[in-house]
Amino acid sequence: MANTVEITRENLDEVVRGNDLVVLDFWAAWCGPCRQFAPVYEAASEEHPDVVFGKVDTEAQPELAAAFNIRSIPTLMIIRDKATVFSQAGALPADALAEVIRQARELEVNETPPAAHD
Repeated sequence: MANTVEITRENLDEVVRGNDLVVLDFWAAWCGPCRQFAPVYEAASEEHPDVVFGKVDTEAQPELAAAFNIRSIPTLMIIRDKATVFSQAGALPADALAEVIRQARELEVNETPPAAHD
């Protein structure tokens, strides 16, 4: 069973605040590449049950698409600890999606960069 959540203007903040890792798929029903990417995205949601996979229908949620500056779809975005750590337009193959999720898990989002030495 797929593990995706429909993301709307009303629930976005709650989803992002309540979860460490959120993967968002900005899509539309008329978009051929979006429809082709959907099974890959659904399979990834099943493989990573600890990650929230959200789908943002850009036709139903134009305010969210504008707020995230979505210019083409599909666009995949990953939010880790309330910070956007990945954003890319275009469908990803399953292995590439798995890799960006792995990298997002390993990121230290709140890490302070080392001080420069004089």
